[in-house]
Amino acid sequence: MKKAIILDLDNTIYPVSSIAEYLFNKVFEFLDSLADELSIDEIDKAKEEMKKRPYQWVADKYNFSEAAKNKGLDLLKNLEYDLPMQPYEEYRYISDTKIVKFLVTTGFTKLQRSKIKLLGIEHDFKAIYIVDPEVSSETKKDIFAIIMNTNDFKPEDLLIIGDDPESEIKAAITLGIDTFLFDPENRHPNAQVNHSSKNLKDAVPLFA
Repeated sequence: MKKAIILDLDNTIYPVSSIAEYLFNKVFEFLDSLADELSIDEIDKAKEEMKKRPYQWVADKYNFSEAAKNKGLDLLKNLEYDLPMQPYEEYRYISDTKIVKFLVTTGFTKLQRSKIKLLGIEHDFKAIYIVDPEVSSETKKDIFAIIMNTNDFKPEDLLIIGDDPESEIKAAITLGIDTFLFDPENRHPNAQVNHSSKNLKDAVPLFA
């Protein structure tokens, strides 16, 4: 029996694609300006990665120059989202359960807080943690360990729900925590994970 669940935010509670065009318009214009550094194909791939991964990760993967990386950071660190947002419809099945919930998300603090507020999900969680690489060197793995230590949880007491096999899922596995991969487009059929589904509500029987 699980005592608590830990959820990711982006592409787990809501689809990033629903806000990406508006939110990242300035950033995508900035990426287009890097045509002297990157090929068109690399720029297009970087844009897609931006919908799923932290900016710093994308900048490192595509070898942005230091000047370009810093310019992108300047654009993003004070960015907020201010239009209506909706979670995935199936998130309500998780929200309605009585189990203790934690939210752990990676991104720029101001931006992540604005999205959480607009989604109206603050009260679903006992605690919310934003892993901001610009503020701290802490990782999701570190936060999962903090949650266990401060709440006297054992790994078997928890379930991690997320969309990224290389982020929260990998971190959970290294700590011995059960994992549920939400994979609506079946993009990760071979991922190392305890449970996987295209439907978010399929996570509920694992803890409720």
